[in-house]
Amino acid sequence: MSATFLGIPPFPEAARAAVNDSRLRHNLRKATHTIRDKRGAVVTELEEDWERLRSEGAAIKSHTLRHLDHYLEQLEAAVERAGGHVHWAADAAEANAIVTRLVRETGETDVVKVKSMATQEIELNDALAEAGITAYETDLAELIVQLGDDLPSHILVPAIHLGRSQIREIFLDQMAEWGVAAPEGLTDDPRALAEAARVHLRERFLRTRTAISGANFAVADSGTLVVLESEGNGRMCLTLPETLISVVGIEKIVPTWADLEVFLQTLPRSSTGERMNPYTSTWTGVTPGDGPQEFHLVLLDNGRTDVLADTVGRQALRCIRCSACLNTCPVYERTGGHAYGSVYPGPIGAILTPQLRGMSSEVDEALPYASSLCGACYEVCPVAIDIPEVLVHLREEVASGPGHLGEKAVMKGAEAVLGSSHALAAAQRAAGAARNLVPRHLPGMAGAWTDTRDLPGVPAESFRQWWNKHEKGQS
Repeated sequence: MSATFLGIPPFPEAARAAVNDSRLRHNLRKATHTIRDKRGAVVTELEEDWERLRSEGAAIKSHTLRHLDHYLEQLEAAVERAGGHVHWAADAAEANAIVTRLVRETGETDVVKVKSMATQEIELNDALAEAGITAYETDLAELIVQLGDDLPSHILVPAIHLGRSQIREIFLDQMAEWGVAAPEGLTDDPRALAEAARVHLRERFLRTRTAISGANFAVADSGTLVVLESEGNGRMCLTLPETLISVVGIEKIVPTWADLEVFLQTLPRSSTGERMNPYTSTWTGVTPGDGPQEFHLVLLDNGRTDVLADTVGRQALRCIRCSACLNTCPVYERTGGHAYGSVYPGPIGAILTPQLRGMSSEVDEALPYASSLCGACYEVCPVAIDIPEVLVHLREEVASGPGHLGEKAVMKGAEAVLGSSHALAAAQRAAGAARNLVPRHLPGMAGAWTDTRDLPGVPAESFRQWWNKHEKGQS
């Protein structure tokens, strides 16, 4: 993938361009509402059990994060006991260097990839390309994005911003350059598109000897890695090659197989609206004569330790990448994922990306404001991440930094008025006396708020004044 999020403007500017794209809005609305409705049906049928699973999932993740050092060492020992090799990567550069070296040691110049957010986060494909190694995406949506030299716009459905006719054009124009060409006369029928991708990928699976994956979960006590997917392409990658390299964020650990049971119920329901995931692949080290005979696990930090140190923001590490918050978010539905400037779009991206990357850039500073704070994301989160709480927390951090002089002056004034009963009473009397002079439309930047809202009228007297009169009248 040569496309990059580098250079995408801050969210307000990028979102403004996105909302003017009517085809994008149509594609997003249709897809997110379809997934949202399916999720609602399979969650509702569980009744009170859903809240129990949600609480258990949050508790398991929180416990694991509190004892992450212990479970990481347990996972490392279990993987090596099963014949695998464990590598530790502090940041993206180190992870890319490790994977590049491992691929070079195999003597291969082509690798196939299972859909992986971690490898997108560290831009592994670009690093491999610089080393002369070509990475072939095998997840259908990731394949579409790669062929189109595009960027993913959704965690679960990376090509959600594209329609069928656009995908057909990409297949016809680009498939031949990457392998088996699309058939002549290809239509935009979903079955025809899927068959073209199947033929294209099958040839790649059969002749590639090295694969790279991520993992949805890593079970600490057994060293087992778990990938959930819907197409079976991931299982081809995980079983056919001779060497498998898995890049996994350190927060993906669960202590035991019993803990995994909770997430195998909540993740399919939250992500694709299914009761049970179609393809759930697990592997533990290597087994002679069965599957890859060389297995490497690269444990990736890349800012996660810093997130863990934040007592409010650390709950973002509970995320299981289901995308339920994206599918219900009114902001994401109108802007799409590219406006967030990160592989993690939507509400979870608005809190995860600035914590992983830091808020030193204008792009990352803008992300905590990419929300209406309606709370829908929290309501659907299967591990109860209070995204609005973290957004407000990050906004406080942004506002306390350099600049933002106007916002700081307003808050200072509010503190002076609200911190003194005399000052508050004087301000209320002044507002009541000048109520007829208050415009219905605010000037300057505040005018954007009143473009679509009526400014409430100022009452003639404050509640305190009314109460004092009422009390005197009663006495």
